Amino acid sequence: MTDILRVTTDSFDVWAPSVNAGDSIILSGVVFTARDAAHKRIFKAIESGDALPFGIQGSFIYYAGPTPAKAGLPVGSCGPTTSSRMDPYAPTLYRMGLRATIGKGPRSEEVRRAVRETGSLYLCAVGGAGALAAKCVTSVEVIAYDDLGCESVKKMEICDLPLFVGIDSRGNSAFVETNKT
Repeated sequence: MTDILRVTTDSFDVWAPSVNAGDSIILSGVVFTARDAAHKRIFKAIESGDALPFGIQGSFIYYAGPTPAKAGLPVGSCGPTTSSRMDPYAPTLYRMGLRATIGKGPRSEEVRRAVRETGSLYLCAVGGAGALAAKCVTSVEVIAYDDLGCESVKKMEICDLPLFVGIDSRGNSAFVETNKT
């Protein structure tokens, strides 16, 4: 059994090439939340040349819609949503410089190919553990699409979020039996 790697979003280029599909990591740093409705709006902005809510280059997107915080906490439940719903958008975002996405479940072959082509990652959080994941959130700020409620785009600081590598930078997937590099 290997040790679990502790990593940060800002040191992606150092650690990302060395992790393999199925490896466990503990992630800290800045991530942006975006789910289905936010992705639709982001793509309308891309198509029309409007400003995006955050710079895609070098960013991490967590497919989550955190619930409102209880008194004294930065966020309520903050579990991942099914990543395949964002598959129509992910290849373009990876090619725009997105470093990683975080969600749950398998991804399409197109996403896997884009991850491999760009040297990015797909990371997975444990589904059904949103209350536990929320304990890893240290701050949250709504930065766009406030009218979407919990699906608004948020800038979120995380500390020690446990994840596993769903697709590594070589395109190997933890969700398929036969991997090709």
